[in-house]
Amino acid sequence: MPSFVVVVDMQRDFVAADGALPVAGAEALVAPMQRWLAGLRPGEVAGVLFTADTHLPEIYAVSEEATQFPPHCERGSPGWALVVDPAMLDPAIPAYRLEKGVFDMWAEPGLAIERIGTTNLTDRDAFFAQLEDAGIHDGIVVGVAADYCVRWAVEGLTARGFRVTVPADLTRGITRQIDRVAAEEWRGASVAILEAA
Repeated sequence: MPSFVVVVDMQRDFVAADGALPVAGAEALVAPMQRWLAGLRPGEVAGVLFTADTHLPEIYAVSEEATQFPPHCERGSPGWALVVDPAMLDPAIPAYRLEKGVFDMWAEPGLAIERIGTTNLTDRDAFFAQLEDAGIHDGIVVGVAADYCVRWAVEGLTARGFRVTVPADLTRGITRQIDRVAAEEWRGASVAILEAA
């Protein structure tokens, strides 16, 4: 069965060196991730979901996250934009988008997943239940940051019964890289780290 891919928060504020909240080394992910996305094949991949950290200034200012991090990824700003292009995908692979207001893509109730290029919206939890019903039980997670949003994306997938693979060369962390996150958080979980070739 094909895998489902989640590309976590590959947005300018996290990736560009002059972004509002850059992750060290994330700029080096852009070109290889674009090539990787362009190389995905329809028979092997059921779809690709691009998550987008999305904030409104007046809400962010009073959030718990604001006590740890400066303002970033404000909706509509240059820093909110993806730095990898969903159009790089084979047209036969569906591309989706999920906007989230907190680190964890699973934490907020009632979020919807949008199929890119359409107005079709599906409740996030129903969307992933439909994948499972279709026999899709393997996920691949890439992006930033390994020790924050990537971590929780992986944990949410495994909690829903997915086996997850994380290519180490397509993610970067703030204080911990993905191999350390796996060693400290995921012992015994259905998570495989693919080390860089």
